[in-house]
Order: sequence, then structure tokens, then C-alpha cells
Amino acid sequence: MKPSLWQRISAPFVEPYARYLHADVLHAMRLGLAVLTALLLNNLTNLPHGEWTTITVFVILGLLQYQGAIYTKAKERILGTILGVVVGLGFIWLSKDLGEWIWLYYLSIGVISGIIGYFAVKQLGYIGLLTGITMLMIVSSPDQSNIGQDGLYRAFNILIGAGVAVAATLILPLKSTLMWRFLLANNLESCSNLYAGVGDHIDAESLTDRPFQYAEVTSLPDLIHPTYPARSAIPDVPVNKALVKELQKINKRLLAVRPHMAATASESGIDKETLETIQRSHRNIIGTIDLLLSAAPRLANIEIDEDNHILLMHYQHELTHAMQHMAAVLRSPSDEVFRPITRIKVIEYPSVQHLAFEWQGYFWLTQTLQAQLQRLSDLLQTTNSQWYSASGLRYQRREQHRMREQGHETDLHL
Repeated sequence: MKPSLWQRISAPFVEPYARYLHADVLHAMRLGLAVLTALLLNNLTNLPHGEWTTITVFVILGLLQYQGAIYTKAKERILGTILGVVVGLGFIWLSKDLGEWIWLYYLSIGVISGIIGYFAVKQLGYIGLLTGITMLMIVSSPDQSNIGQDGLYRAFNILIGAGVAVAATLILPLKSTLMWRFLLANNLESCSNLYAGVGDHIDAESLTDRPFQYAEVTSLPDLIHPTYPARSAIPDVPVNKALVKELQKINKRLLAVRPHMAATASESGIDKETLETIQRSHRNIIGTIDLLLSAAPRLANIEIDEDNHILLMHYQHELTHAMQHMAAVLRSPSDEVFRPITRIKVIEYPSVQHLAFEWQGYFWLTQTLQAQLQRLSDLLQTTNSQWYSASGLRYQRREQHRMREQGHETDLHL
């Protein structure tokens, strides 16, 4: 059933997957609303240095769209501000009645600033940076007459701004775990389409119709340099430009996954090393399909017997559907199980080892793709409970309700 105009307009506001597709626009709307809220709070409270509230909102939300990353940034800003206030007030307390020893006060500020900078580079990062900035806000006044106004009020406004930014994430929430799932699912689905397109270069009409025959070896040179079936003089079939463009989109999504990994680890509890392994498998699959795309045009004019051609078509068919199945499980609002990639084992077909070198290479690449897909499937199945629960009940219930209401089916039947 085709969705109505109202359903298409409202989808980004109520359906998480549609929200993912329009994340940039929704982020802009949410940022504008958060800044407006901060300005209204400034006008209502009339706190000195209220501009730090809006500055903080923009710093936290400006470049971050997703809940996990925003919460991490807000937490770091709050911790850095509180630590800076504690250190700054400690300096003020120590500076009392120093008299001619006031130089020790300034020397201590320099030493502590250096220590904070060291730990900011080594471990604390943004927390260390905010600690130093907040500390200097408090201790920077020479006469120390407006410490509360210039330091503590600024710190207080930063905390208010962080609170507004965190509250804004509850409006049209974008969870990093969901985005990670959707990006990976989209790439797997695109890879399946790309891999199916690779097979178009291997046209059945250009294949030989004769049964497979083993090469006859009569001498040692023939064994060292075997003669493979004759190749056609027809030039290579050019690669479809649409497939190349699709590969570029896949690589862009691969890069887009990276910023979500830290936040996904925080939201789901999955080890960062495991996420890195998943990302590496994701990248390897794309690389192998790229190699297959480059090799396929040459194969269109190299002979292969009918039996091995049928084997290859079945092999590609199963791997294509396996990628579609993995994408469906990643998108599914229900807790589904990843199935084995394929039951085909090329080692059980010895005739493959006697094909032309190019065809052997193509089968080897296809076996490599199978192993990479199985590796990714196993990793996703192992971490299934974590990324599934981290996606939130709201997504699961909303998607299940949408499918019941609109009569949509998942593509898990593949």
C-alpha cells in the first residue's frame, strides 16, 4: 500500500528509519530550536554572561547529530567545567594573604596549566581543555573583585547550556546505534545490488557450450606453463558507470560509519575492538566486491564450461541473497537470527582448479567474499543482543506498529 501524503510528510518525525534518511534537516531544526530556547532562558534569568549558554549549546550540538555523541560531549563539558571551578576556587583560597609571595600564586597557575595540558593530550582530551579554560575564567581577574561574576557565572551558564543541549536530543532523537545499523544495512544491500550487477558482465551468450575438458600435458614445459582454453579476441566489456557510482556511494557510507562507532560502543556496551573488527570486515567486503567488479569485464570473453558457469551463478545468487538477508536483520525491529551465508563449498568441485587462470582468480575472490560475509555475520550475531537493546524500545515498537498499520513486510523471507 502506497503511503499517503501525510504519512510521507510526518514519517521523519515519527519513524526512526525515515528520521535517519533526513537526519541533516532534522538536526538543523533541532539546533535552531535549542539555540532559541537558550536565548529565551537568558532573557528570563538575566544572568551575567548569559551568552555562554547559547555558545555551549552551539558547541555541543553544532557538529553532532546523534544522542551518544552529544551525551559524551555534554558529559565532558560538564565535568571539565566542574573540575575547572574546583581548581579555580582552590587557587583563590590559596592566594589569600600571600603578600610579597604573590609570585608563587602565578607560578602555581602556570605549573597547574602545564599539568592540565599534559593530561589533556594524554588522556583527558576535551575534559582537560575545559578544566583549564574554566580555571582561567576564575583566576584571570587581577584584583579578584569580580570572580563570581566573570568566573562562576560563566561556569553556571555553561552548565545550563549543556542541560539545554542534552534536553534537545530528546526532540526527534537520533541514536548512534540505530544510525550505525542503518548505514551498515544500506551498504550491505547496495553491495548485494552491486555484486548482482557484476554478474551482468558474465554473459551466458559469450560462454562456450562444450563440456569441460582437462588440459593435456605431454611435456614438462606444458606442466610449468599450461595452455588454458583459448580466449576470444573480442575486447573487454566496459564496466557499467552506474556500478562505479554506486561503489562511490558505498565508500561514502563506509566513512560515515566511523563517527558513530565511539557513541555506539557507549550506548550498546560493545567493545570498541569488536566494533573495529566489524568495520574492518565491512571494509574488506567492499574491497573484494571492487576487485570482482574490475575482473568481471575481462571474464566475459574467456571460455568456461556450462557446469562451472551454473555453479558460479548459484554461488553468486546465494551470496547476493545472504547480503540482503543480513541487511534485513539489521533493519528489523524484531530480534532476528543471522543465517549461514551459503552451503556451497568450491573445494567439492575439482574442475574449478583446471579453469583458465582468470576464472580461478574470480572463484578465489568469490570464496574470499563468502568468508568475509560469514565473519561479519558471526560478529553481528555475537553482539546482536547488545546493539538490538541499545536501539531503544521506541524504534522497535514504532516499526512494528508501522508494519501492522501499513501492511509492510520485512524482506527476511529472502
